Amino acid sequence: MNRMLPGTRALRTFEAAGRHLSFTRAGEEVGLTPAAVSYQIKEIEEQLGIVLFKRTSRRTQLTPAGAVLFEAAADALNRLQRATGRARRLARGTSHLRVSLSARFATNWLLPRLPQLRASNPGLELTFDISDEMRDFEADDIDIAIRFGTGRYEGLCSDRLFDTIIVPVCSPRLIESGARLEEPRDLLEHTLCYVDWRTDGMVWPNWRMWMAAAGIEDFDDSRCVGFPDSSYVVQAVSEGEAVGLADLDMIATDLSQGRLVRLFDIGLNVAKDYAYHLVYPDSSRQDPTVLAFREWMLDAATQSIEPPMRVPG
Repeated sequence: MNRMLPGTRALRTFEAAGRHLSFTRAGEEVGLTPAAVSYQIKEIEEQLGIVLFKRTSRRTQLTPAGAVLFEAAADALNRLQRATGRARRLARGTSHLRVSLSARFATNWLLPRLPQLRASNPGLELTFDISDEMRDFEADDIDIAIRFGTGRYEGLCSDRLFDTIIVPVCSPRLIESGARLEEPRDLLEHTLCYVDWRTDGMVWPNWRMWMAAAGIEDFDDSRCVGFPDSSYVVQAVSEGEAVGLADLDMIATDLSQGRLVRLFDIGLNVAKDYAYHLVYPDSSRQDPTVLAFREWMLDAATQSIEPPMRVPG
């Protein structure tokens, strides 16, 4: 007797449960309650006449039959996702580019330059995937990505865009209030914000490092306020009386439009291996649309003009 196979949604739930060996974590991934995951698994088991999981009070395990079906389901879903990505790419046409990038880079760097990009490439259409994660280009239907890192990605081409320079900034209101900001040591009287982030031995420039570059060796950073992302630093600086360390290229528009003011002429480079990179599959190396976007991005990156610095006095 032939049996109906489970649908794609049910298989996705089963695959998540088999990968996590937890109905709770599977539910979080697919947007279901643990009870709903359990119900779907039970339906599959009844539909196929197979026990897929052995559940105890302490843990969940795949049965041998469940392990066979899990491997097949994971492979089938992966193939279907990749095929869907290829189909979408064909459907949208060769002039349509899907770009993956972080919200910060999109808002602060690319969007202000979109008019120039469209003027240079009038036939180019763009859609964006806003994410900080490195995408699977085929499965996630991505043509090209902009990522911060070392640029070393297996099977992918990578072009370094520009170095990252961290500088101190404040709100114009802080200067207008008459706050003393004539020399770096004056910053000790202010709330100092920075990005508290490190990875693989690389530490994002912080106030201790900046003060050392400014010749202040006795700096106590215990009162500094660390944030997980620079957007929080910029917000704290813009809305309050704090001084923050920010990525110069990511705040260029804020500086040029007077929403932020750069203080002093001391900037810190992020570790030399780390920068923003343009990333794309090796198979797309000769793709005309990818090449057009790559050429424009590399040219725009070299034309990043540092706004004039204002040193209060």
